[in-house]
Amino acid sequence: MRIIIQNGVALIVGLVLGSFINMGIIMLGGNIIPPPPGTDITTEEGLKASMHLFGIEHFVFPFLAHALGTFAGALFAFWVAKSYRLFFALIIGFVFLLGGTYMVFVLPSPIGFNIIDLVFAYIPMAYLATRCVPVKINK
Repeated sequence: MRIIIQNGVALIVGLVLGSFINMGIIMLGGNIIPPPPGTDITTEEGLKASMHLFGIEHFVFPFLAHALGTFAGALFAFWVAKSYRLFFALIIGFVFLLGGTYMVFVLPSPIGFNIIDLVFAYIPMAYLATRCVPVKINK
């Protein structure tokens, strides 16, 4: 029973941690690379209406947010889970991939960004997180 609880905590906290990191990087990115003048990025409607004004530089931080949020959440889940560690890390990647896919349909962003984001920011980053935790081999 303890293993099930620890695995559940690993999954839930991994999702929450990844989401916080994702949002933090998005918010930081708006301060480093400000949006085009006259855009309202505080609402979904404002963002949709002004998306055509965004240059490629405005998509760097969203990609980093998606990739690093997924990586951190998957790393935490892999590190904390007691069993099925790879499975839990990849579940984190899949959940974030679902969120990214939803955003592709909600926001009219460039197709190149959508492809790069969906292909490289989620499942590969979750898998990469599993390769960064040293595994103790019993002899």
